[in-house]
Amino acid sequence: MHKNTPLPFSGITPKTVHFIGIGGIGMSALAQWFIACREPGRMSQKWAVSGSDISPDETTRSLGKLGVKVRFGHKKGNLPAGRRASPALVIYTQAIRAKNAELMEARRRKIPTLAYPEAAGKLTRFYKTIAVAGAHGKSTTSALVSLILIKAGFDPTVIVGTKLKEFSKRGLSRIHPHTKIWCKGKRRQAQTIKNSGGNFRAGSMRQTTSGKSPYLVLEADEYGGAFLNYSPFLSIVTNIDREHLDFYKNLENVKKSFLAFLKKTKRGGALVLNKDNKILWSLKKQIQKIAAKNKLTVRWYSIRTDSPVLSRLFASIKIPGKHNISNALAALTAGMFAGVSQKTALRAIGEYRGAWRRMEYRGTCRMSHVACRIYDDYAHHPTEIKATLQAFREKFPRQKIVCVFQPHQAERLRILFKDFQSAFTDADLTLILPMYQVAGRDAINRDFTSEKLAKAIQKKYPGKFVFYLGNPKNLKKAITTLFFNTAPQPKNNLRQSASHPRTSAVLVMMGAGDIFRYTDLLLKN
Repeated sequence: MHKNTPLPFSGITPKTVHFIGIGGIGMSALAQWFIACREPGRMSQKWAVSGSDISPDETTRSLGKLGVKVRFGHKKGNLPAGRRASPALVIYTQAIRAKNAELMEARRRKIPTLAYPEAAGKLTRFYKTIAVAGAHGKSTTSALVSLILIKAGFDPTVIVGTKLKEFSKRGLSRIHPHTKIWCKGKRRQAQTIKNSGGNFRAGSMRQTTSGKSPYLVLEADEYGGAFLNYSPFLSIVTNIDREHLDFYKNLENVKKSFLAFLKKTKRGGALVLNKDNKILWSLKKQIQKIAAKNKLTVRWYSIRTDSPVLSRLFASIKIPGKHNISNALAALTAGMFAGVSQKTALRAIGEYRGAWRRMEYRGTCRMSHVACRIYDDYAHHPTEIKATLQAFREKFPRQKIVCVFQPHQAERLRILFKDFQSAFTDADLTLILPMYQVAGRDAINRDFTSEKLAKAIQKKYPGKFVFYLGNPKNLKKAITTLFFNTAPQPKNNLRQSASHPRTSAVLVMMGAGDIFRYTDLLLKN
C-alpha cells in the first residue's frame, strides 16, 4: 500500500451503508468493519450502519447493541428512506434471491450495490491481505494465522468464518470499550457482550511509520467463485476437494477456480500450499508457472515429513486431529513467511483452544445413568465428518461416541451419497436427522434423503448402529432408548441394560445447518 492509497469506500457520501442478510458470518463481520471505522485514530468515517435478516439471533442482537438498526423479514420498507437516512451503499449476501425486495428497491433508487465478496475484495486491495482458501479447514487456519500475527504484535484486522473467544474479551468485535458509537442520534459507550465469540477483529487501518501496510486475515470462500474477487499478498490453500459441485458441476472446474484464485495473488507475494492433498499436489506444474510469472514464493507444507519444526508443533498444539495439525502447519508456515519467529508462532498455536462449532464443547447432559459430554461441530462434507470423528476417537479412545448428523443441502447429499456412507465408521451410534434445506440452492430429490442415507449405511455396515430420526425433538428420548434397551443385543452393541449402564459417552452434534439449536434444547432440558 502506498501512502496515497485511498481508504476503502472513501468516495461514498453520505457514510451510510445497509446490509441485506446482516446476520451471516461474513456479513456481520464486514458490518463490524464499518463500525470500527468510527474509532478515533482509525479512519474516523463515522458510518451509519443498518441491516436486515430473516429472524433475530445472537449475532443480530449483538450488532444491535453496537448501534446497528436491524429489521427482520425482507421487504423494501427495510431500506432506510429520506435524504439523510437513505443508504449510499447496499451490501448483500449471495444467499438471497435475485428478486429480493430490498435489493430490487435499492436498484430502483439507483443506490450502488455490492455482493459480499465484491465488498470484501475492496478491503483486500487496501490491506496486506492473507487469504485462506480450501475445501476444509479455512476457519481454523484463519484463526491460527490471526492469533500468530497478534502474538507477534502485527495488529491485524480479521474476518473469519467462525467465532473466537479471543475476539470477544472487550465486546463483539474487539472494539475498544471506550469507543463512542452512534445509535438513533445519541452517543453511548459500546458494551461488552456475552456471546460465543467474535468473528471480527479491528486491527490497524493505518500505514506504519516504516511504510508497512496494515494486515488483513480473510477467510476466502470458493463457492460461486467468491474468492476471485480478492487480491491477497499471501494465499493459503489448505486442500481441494469435490465440494460445491452444485455450482462447479465437476472437480475439473473446482481445480480451475483454485488456480484462478492463486493468479490473483499480488506480484512478489507468496503461496502456502498443502503437499499432502493429492488434488492440490497434482497441480504443481500449473502452480509453478503461475509463481514464475508473478514472482511468487511457493511454500509447500506436509505433516508427513520428519522435521524438528513438526515435532515442536506436535508438542505445542492442544486441539486434536491430524487435520488440525495440518491446519496449524499452514498457519505456522504463513506466519514465518510474514516475519514471525517460529517460537512466537508456536506459542500462539499452543494457546489456541478452538472455535465456535469446531469440536466445541458445549456442556454435559445426563441421559438416564449416562453423562454425555456434548460437542458441536460444523462438519458437513464426508471428508470433514471422517476427520472430525477420527479426532474424537483419538481424544476419547475408551468412550462410546454418538454422532447426530444433519445433512446440509440436497445436492451435496446426492453427489456425495456414496462418500457419506463411509464417513461415520468411528461413531458407535449414528442418528441422521432430516435434511437442512439451503434457501435458493436446493431442490428436493426424493431419491437421496436422510432416511435413505441411514438405510444405505445400515446395508453397507451391518454391525453399525445407524438410525434415521424424523423428529429431532425426540432426540434425547431416542438416545436414551438406544443406550438402555434390556432386550437381547448383538455383540458390541452400544445399548446396555439399565443394571449395567455406561458411565459416560460423547455426543457429537454435527452439520452446517441449524443443528446447534437442538444442542441448545438438550442442554436446556
